[in-house]
Amino acid sequence: MAFDLTQLRTFRTVAETSSFTRAAARLYVTQSAVSHQIKALEEELGEALFIRTRHGVRLAEAGQAVLEHVDRIFEEVEALRRRLGHEGDQPAGRVRAAAATQAFVHLFAPHFRAFMEAYPRVEVVFRSTVSTDRTVGDILAGVADVGFASKPVYSATLQVTDLFDDELLLAVSPTHRFAAVELATVKDIRTERLILFERGASIRRASDQFFARAGIKPDLALESNDTDFIKLMVRSGVGISLLPAWAMREEVRTGALVPVRIKGHRLRRSVAMLSRGRAQPTATRAFIAFIEARKGELQRAAKL
Repeated sequence: MAFDLTQLRTFRTVAETSSFTRAAARLYVTQSAVSHQIKALEEELGEALFIRTRHGVRLAEAGQAVLEHVDRIFEEVEALRRRLGHEGDQPAGRVRAAAATQAFVHLFAPHFRAFMEAYPRVEVVFRSTVSTDRTVGDILAGVADVGFASKPVYSATLQVTDLFDDELLLAVSPTHRFAAVELATVKDIRTERLILFERGASIRRASDQFFARAGIKPDLALESNDTDFIKLMVRSGVGISLLPAWAMREEVRTGALVPVRIKGHRLRRSVAMLSRGRAQPTATRAFIAFIEARKGELQRAAKL
């Protein structure tokens, strides 16, 4: 077989971005160059590696198998570079982390930055997802190494490490009637218009479980997976929402939003780190250990 590291790197980038266009932008090449390299690789292997869709591409079954081998190839290449360069046992390579965008911004970003400073030879690539199911799917498909999601997680093949618990609170504007009370009642919530995350998002799943327990049929004002947009709509008086305490810390500090608990209900979630159960590259192991050692900091950050 005749293929080179450039083709394999292009293949891995397309798998990560689910797009020839985004892969080309990341690699600083033209889209036609990406298409040509993928076509040449598919012809050499005699298998279609991607399934083309209207919204981009996704790995075919053969592509998932190839990706596992490609990851190991680049790990070995990096190990060879370290050995020839006499750089000791410092972990090197790449870690692909997946989670909902708001979690990256509000909770994990400081720890990712600290990890990259501690391990300068490890490249961390961030992949945003819209739901726990998508995060799990990305790891199982081999396009992410580590993920962060709320439990429960249904996969016997993943390693699940508990990190912290958080709580969903009502988020209301300072002029809303709930802003003057310590606790809102289920009866009161039934008459409110609600701004919720889209179905599939872990926050929406927890919200719907509460509505089912409380016998509430939500009067939806709108749905969005954009946390900042939801908070803007709440501040504008369009409706109220259910948000993790940490997601509105800054707005609570400045008085732009008011957090309100619900009488007789505590909407708690458990957030975990996910990874494939099989042997991990050294860079991934270092990343997992680094984040796990900071569970206490994450738990404190998850509170208001």
